[in-house]
Amino acid sequence: MRLTLLIALAIFVVDQASKYYVVHMLDLARIREIDVFPPYLNLRMAWNDGINFGLLGDLGGYMRWVLIALALGISAWVVWWVRRGPQKPIVLISAGILLGGALGNVVDRVIYGAVADFLNMSCCGIENPFAFNVADVAIFVGAIGLVLFTSEKKTT
Repeated sequence: MRLTLLIALAIFVVDQASKYYVVHMLDLARIREIDVFPPYLNLRMAWNDGINFGLLGDLGGYMRWVLIALALGISAWVVWWVRRGPQKPIVLISAGILLGGALGNVVDRVIYGAVADFLNMSCCGIENPFAFNVADVAIFVGAIGLVLFTSEKKTT
């Protein structure tokens, strides 16, 4: 469990530091966009008040609190699940990655009222209109890791 919490803390710090730097130090909230290595990597400010790709964001201010509660509930369930018995180190790491990302986006919703998304990547003539952040990547990677590396013990 300690490994999970250390990984979660590291991901959380990287996520929040990157958001602080981009939103406040680079002033992306005002500038709106910075081309870093176009079209492959750009910074595009987007405030996401919904779930992935802004889905359900137009349902009103209460959705912010629903999403906070949902993220905290899932995070609590992951902690409970990891603690229930011995887990492989890769499962503990995957859980920590997911938790760090989930908590990073929860802090955004509490502080800003929405998640600060700023990474934008396009390639091969296809322009991606969406932005994401470090926490989003962590949630995705952590969830995939849990799916791939968790095996149920079957009793016969």
